[in-house]
Amino acid sequence: MLKRQVNLDRRLVLEEASSVSDGAGGNTEVWSALGVHWAQVDARTGSGRAREFLTRSRLGLKITVRYAPQDSTTRPKPGQRFVEGTRIYAIDAVHETGPRGGYLMCFAEEEVTT
Repeated sequence: MLKRQVNLDRRLVLEEASSVSDGAGGNTEVWSALGVHWAQVDARTGSGRAREFLTRSRLGLKITVRYAPQDSTTRPKPGQRFVEGTRIYAIDAVHETGPRGGYLMCFAEEEVTT
């Protein structure tokens, strides 16, 4: 069986959300960078929905990054996101590949509104 070559050619910033006081009695969500990952980004599925004045499309992605230990702050996990320029990929699930965990497969979704 031939294994597919992993090509980590995309620079993604891993971010995590936190709640911060907005100074008016409420809170606001702020995203902070945790680290940089070089990744391979592959499309899985896509869907679109047209509304009155906008079109919303969702693209399911499989993002492959190098393995990071469970206790590492730079290990991706659900609820975090990857950012690539103006593109945002919300992480839904993370899975280790192989018995030795050489890579992490992150299942994510990109939503675009036009």
